[in-house]
Amino acid sequence: MFKKLASLAIIAAISATSSFAADKINGAGASFPAPLYYDWAYSYKKDTKNRVNYQSIGSGGGIKQITQRIVNFGASDKPLNSKKLAKAKLLQFPAVIGSIVIAFNIDGIADETLKLKNSVVADIFAGKITHWNDPAIVADNKGLKLPNQKIIVVHRSDGSGTTYNFTYYLSGSSKNWKNNFGTGKAVDWAVGIGGKGNEGVANLVKQTPYSIGYIENAYKEKNHLSAAVLQTANGKWVVANEENFKAAAKYASWTKKDNFYAMLALQDGDTSYPIVAATFILLPKEKPAMNKKVIAFFDYAFKNGDKSAKKLGYIPLPEATKTMIHEYWSENIK
Repeated sequence: MFKKLASLAIIAAISATSSFAADKINGAGASFPAPLYYDWAYSYKKDTKNRVNYQSIGSGGGIKQITQRIVNFGASDKPLNSKKLAKAKLLQFPAVIGSIVIAFNIDGIADETLKLKNSVVADIFAGKITHWNDPAIVADNKGLKLPNQKIIVVHRSDGSGTTYNFTYYLSGSSKNWKNNFGTGKAVDWAVGIGGKGNEGVANLVKQTPYSIGYIENAYKEKNHLSAAVLQTANGKWVVANEENFKAAAKYASWTKKDNFYAMLALQDGDTSYPIVAATFILLPKEKPAMNKKVIAFFDYAFKNGDKSAKKLGYIPLPEATKTMIHEYWSENIK
């Protein structure tokens, strides 16, 4: 599946310049959903002959390009509030739900075995915990042989919605993090090395012994990385799997009035994985003709793309949410 995806991005980009395209749609932004958008674009072209070119440049880049009207749609994992949307004259709706996992590279420590409290994750990325055999890590991992090795933190180097959702989770887990670093698409990291996009962080973790980084679950699966066991908001241990992602996603409280603004991290429930996030599409209000072509693509994806979303490790939107999005389109795109 992921070998196929590597070619889908190339196909999507080449198709944008093809002279026989019935319709050409250009989008850019978040790397978080990029594997899925490539898959959807491939199927859409095959079934309709219409072309969708998507560039994975990060949420910050997506917001910038749609604000400047460089692309037909922007994509961001950081939702914009109604005030910011009004200022930029943009519409917003969610496309799919994903999850951020804490990937690590420690020889001899298997996937879903290393337990990290949410507060410990915050202290690692804040530079307070510097070695894998720190007592705070050892305390929850009695059966593991944790090495006396320095932790190599890997973070994003670009403006990122994945970073926004991850730092939102850290701010909710640690007063130290909230007070000293906060929540944002980019923060002043205390330690670590930077990678561009989810792709860059995943590659650095894969190549760097004793490293740790945050990536969308699809990139963990693609690169055969190991992910830590985390805690729910009420302290229960949960592995990074579809069942626990869905447990958190069901608490999403979207409304058309708020342009679907919502954060999904640290939801209630004993099995709710703590770093679940939606990814969003941004459209310019003043371009209804092109917007109709864009929503035709996402309408196709909502009707036909749930299977591929699940295969790639994402959570499709609930049918009730899809219905709400259709109503939003009807009310705002004439």
